Amino acid sequence: MSVRGQSVAIIGTGFAGLGMAATLRRAGHDDFVLFEAADDVGGCWRENTYPGAACDVPSHLYSFSFAPSATWSRRFAPQPEILDYLRSIADTFALRPHIRFRSRVAAATFDDTSASWTVRLDDGTETVHDVVVFACGQLSNPVIPAIEGAESFRGNLFHSARWDHDADLTGARVAVIGTGASAIQFVPRLAEQVGHLTLLQRSAPFVIPKADYAYPRWARSMFARVPALQRLSRWLTWATLEPRSIGFTKIPALLKIVGLRSRLHMRRQITDPATRAAVTPDHPIGCKRILISNDYLASLDRPNVTVTTTGIDRITPDGVRLANGSTVEADTIVYGTGFHATDFLRGITVTGAEGRDLHREWDDGAQAHLGVSVHGFPNMFLLYGPNTNLGHTSIILMLEAQMKYVVQAVEHLDAGRARAVQVRADVERRSNLALQSALSKTVWEQGCTSWYRTASGRNTNNWPASTAHYIRVMRSLDESEFEWTPTDRSA
Repeated sequence: MSVRGQSVAIIGTGFAGLGMAATLRRAGHDDFVLFEAADDVGGCWRENTYPGAACDVPSHLYSFSFAPSATWSRRFAPQPEILDYLRSIADTFALRPHIRFRSRVAAATFDDTSASWTVRLDDGTETVHDVVVFACGQLSNPVIPAIEGAESFRGNLFHSARWDHDADLTGARVAVIGTGASAIQFVPRLAEQVGHLTLLQRSAPFVIPKADYAYPRWARSMFARVPALQRLSRWLTWATLEPRSIGFTKIPALLKIVGLRSRLHMRRQITDPATRAAVTPDHPIGCKRILISNDYLASLDRPNVTVTTTGIDRITPDGVRLANGSTVEADTIVYGTGFHATDFLRGITVTGAEGRDLHREWDDGAQAHLGVSVHGFPNMFLLYGPNTNLGHTSIILMLEAQMKYVVQAVEHLDAGRARAVQVRADVERRSNLALQSALSKTVWEQGCTSWYRTASGRNTNNWPASTAHYIRVMRSLDESEFEWTPTDRSA
């Protein structure tokens, strides 16, 4: 079955997808459709419902500048509030009629003759569009570790992004594998509930205090009555966080101050010397994600919590056997093992001009000009694409810059100046060489293994400069950097 669809196809309805649709609408464009595999909007904030799930960026900055909310209950919003916010974006900008729910995209193919994209769903349905925008995010595909014997386990076994809320963990023996950003949020909640929790740690993260607090009712009332106050709060938050980019991208030695803060935080929260030694990081601060929590380290000091750094041999029917031959008996195993962050557009076959396979083009790691455009794939754009992740502030800043940039390209096409646009090969090559050169001077290139890097060691995730620099670069689409396929009229 093949039908003519809207001119812009947007894949995903998380922050990127909904924001792209809202930005198109605000610019006067209504000819778009969003494809969503689930039955509701929200992206990772719909999927991650584990206990304690919350944002680690302040709420006023982790929301769209064009759609502020005065209803945040805390400085760092919990997951249900963020999901409600995204639902409100869908309603406020009347996006739901444009969304095709339960529509998982399996493939997108460019037709050289018509300069259009055919989007194929996993049920075989196809629609045709002039432009395709991938807004799938970097944290949407959970990593399920290939541990021998997992299928033999007799208890509950699940990933934090697929939390089993039917599992009664009260008084249970629980083994948690992984110590990433999700684990430091759900481990304290589990420690209060379970009989015993064993944390199986491969690498200890740096953890610093979280400057979190509830907004009193009067403050929320003032934010609602005087919108300028919330804009001021957003600006002050950005102005506080933005200078930290210098430590990540220019002068890593500055992060030693953060390392001292982390050690003091650990000393205050963990009294047991053995536990403290086990959770002391062995890598340069900043080369892996720095985590924020007020209760994670303290939860590891509880008598019903054990931290082990011994490697895993296999999973048995009754728990986890370690490399030293000992066994961690467990009723439930929880993977806190993160996501396939470097495997962009995982599960979607993307075929560009002259039959190019995007994943084959990305064999050595994903790359795109400014994280948005790839040569050989006309009229295709990426949001939160390669090398646009941050270590110091809100990704929403990057997304808004990208969405405005894409709208400029769409307006060029709508004006009839061209029927297809793609970044020039030499421009993409130069920009990525410059980007990798800049990355070589950052804290992320200090030798540790992280989810920022591919198996070959290439950093395909992070932006090696400030958000201010990125926003400035993205403010105006430079037509000379692109190849424009003329329409019959312009020809």
